[in-house]
Parts: sequence; C-alpha cells; structure tokens
Amino acid sequence: MPFAVTAIVLLALFGLPLFAVLGAGSLLYAHHSDLNSALLIVELNRLAASPNLIAIPLFTLAGVILSSGGAPQRLIRMFNALLGWMPGGLSIVAITACAFFTSFSGASGVTILALGGLLYPVLRKVQYPEPFSLGLLTTSGSLGLLFPPSLAILLYGVVAGVNIDDLFLAGVVPGLVLMLILWIYAAAVGTRFDIPRHPFSWTILRRALRTGFGDLMLPVLIVVGIFGGYVTVSEAAACTALYVLLLESVIHRSISLRRQLVPLLADTAVLVGSILIILGIAMGLTNLLIDAQLPMQLLEWMQNSIDTRLKFLLLLNLFLLAVGAMMDIFSATVVVVPLILPLAQRFGVDPVHLGVIFLANLEIGYSTPPVGINLFIASQRFEKPVLTLFRSTLPFLALMLVWLGIVTYLPALSLWWR
Repeated sequence: MPFAVTAIVLLALFGLPLFAVLGAGSLLYAHHSDLNSALLIVELNRLAASPNLIAIPLFTLAGVILSSGGAPQRLIRMFNALLGWMPGGLSIVAITACAFFTSFSGASGVTILALGGLLYPVLRKVQYPEPFSLGLLTTSGSLGLLFPPSLAILLYGVVAGVNIDDLFLAGVVPGLVLMLILWIYAAAVGTRFDIPRHPFSWTILRRALRTGFGDLMLPVLIVVGIFGGYVTVSEAAACTALYVLLLESVIHRSISLRRQLVPLLADTAVLVGSILIILGIAMGLTNLLIDAQLPMQLLEWMQNSIDTRLKFLLLLNLFLLAVGAMMDIFSATVVVVPLILPLAQRFGVDPVHLGVIFLANLEIGYSTPPVGINLFIASQRFEKPVLTLFRSTLPFLALMLVWLGIVTYLPALSLWWR
C-alpha cells in the first residue's frame, strides 16, 4: 500500500493527468478498504441525469468563440473609453475586462492568454510598475468567478444540489465588492505613480459602444432571461452559444464558420472533456469516501472540537485556502463540497452562502502555489518565473483575503435578495 501511494504521488509530480491520479487513488482506496469498486460509477448516473449538465459545454463553447473572435479587443476599447479617464483608469479597465471575460470563458486561463497579451504591453507603456502589472493580470485571470454564467457556479450547483438561479444572484454583490476593492487599489497606484489619463470623449465612447454593444448585452440578456422566467439555465446556455456564434460570424465577421467552426468545436470538446472526466472520477471518489463514513467522522470531530459558528467559518476558510492551493477548482468542487455541505448545515451556514465562500476561497487559490494555475499560465504568457509572479500577486492576494473575511462574516452580502 505505501509503495503504491508513493508511486501515484511520484507519477502525479511527473505529469500524470489528474483524472488518472484520482482514478488510481480511488481504486487503491477501494481495494484497501474492502469496498466495492462499482461505487466509483454510481454517482455518474446522478451526474448524467442533472438537467443543468448541458449548460457547461454550451457556455464553454460561447467562451471559446468569444476568445477566438474579436471580443477581447472590443471589450478593452469599450471599457477604456468608459473608465480610462479615472485615476488608474487603464488598470481599472484591465480588472473590469478580465472579470467580464472570465465570467463567460471560465477560470481556465483563457483570460490571461486572451487579454493578458493585449494589456501587459499597454500597462507597461504608460509606466505602470512591472510587479503591479504582472500581479494585476495574474490575479485578474480568476476574477468573474462569481458572476453569471460562471462555470464554477454551475458546477457547484450541480454537485451541491443548490438552485443555480439563487447562486447567480448570490454571487453578484460579493463579486462587485471585490471589484470595488481592486478598483480603489488600482486608482491609488495610478495616482502614486502619476500614470497619465486620457480625457473622456463622448464620440470615442459612442464608437466603442457601437462595436461592443453586442458583447455588453450578452450578460444582460442572460440575467433577464433566467430571472425573468423566460428560459431555464440550460436554455440560456443554448441561446448564449447561438447568440455568440451569430455575433462573431455574421455581425462582426471575425470568424469564418466554414473554416473555423470545426476547430472551435474541437477546442470546446477538449476543454469540456477534461472537466467532465475529472468530474466523473472525482464524484466516484467522493462516493467512496461517503461510503467509508468519512464525512460523518469529520462531522463528529468538528462537533467535539468546535462549538461556535465563528470558529467553524474560520477553520473552513483555512481548510479551503489549503485546498485551493493544491487542487483545481473543478476537482475541488466535486471532491470537497459533498464533505463540507453537511458540516455547514450543522452549523447553520446557508448552502448558497457556502457556495459563495467556497468559490471565493478557490478564486484566491488560483494564484497561490503549488498548483495555482494562474501562476503557471501567466509564467508561460509573460515569460517570467513563477516565483516572480507570486511575489507580484501578494498585494492583490492580501486584498482578496480581506474581501474573503467580509464575504464570510457578512452573509447578507450573499443573501441580499431574500
């Protein structure tokens, strides 16, 4: 047993795919605990039967089409015309554009690849310090996780069995609070280094809105459609994919359906396939852990060790920060959420509020070693060492930790609509 565990860990360190590590670990655990390995596939039936599952590939397709078309350039022009006159205007533009784009593309590194290459040279050209520019673009790669139609929210809703419409509403105010905190910091940096600003122009704004109006209307249509009761989440995902496809191919003509549709579908299939295979294996592992009564043992330990809701939330955040530093958000969601959900209910934490806390922690985890995916993607994109990028993100991570405390201990921010 120890030899097998060591072998799996070493293979993981040398690049064995995560689904293979989880699968091998699950089979090994089942064999060692004399559990039926068929438990690994029982949860797949519940996953396949989820009515919201189809929304994941459809929203992913919309994000792939947007990143391949001219959406990144249009968003930057539009937000720069709208916000570029403010102190630290360009950095505020970067934060806003990244959050907007991540909400559709998912925090899969697409934002850093699509927008980072455009924004980094512009930030440096107007004399923003290199550490600030690198830290901003690295951490901004996961902004927008709490805004609809975030894949992370969809996945949490599927795994936790929580109404996704409620989660979409719950994430709006906490997400805006984080944006406000980062905007204030960006404005302070812009003022400190006397970064030049351009004067506001109605003409430039009208021109930018004319080209970016279709992109700007997308979240509006989704929110109105879902919360107005006109479409379900799955129907909204299908409408979004069709809308984006028509927007890029017919209106802006930035992609050719004849030449690019198949490659775009292939890119989407690879991204969605990687998510679903991890999801399936991880849910099987979760089923094994539940059958082994691990959640009940954990609950018993928590009940004996922690007697207040305040202590539970503090321990929960420390635990989730550690999880975020070691696991990607999709694996963490399907492995950890079923374990912490009964504990949170025991201490009176609303499942919707728990979802916001969970995603906030994982949003921070994207930029923390050893597995912070933003660090590695930014290292490849900006050709900088991971350690340099981590040091650059520290001021932003400190602000995000303050925000995490606010979101955790002020549940009214997440449950404002009730």
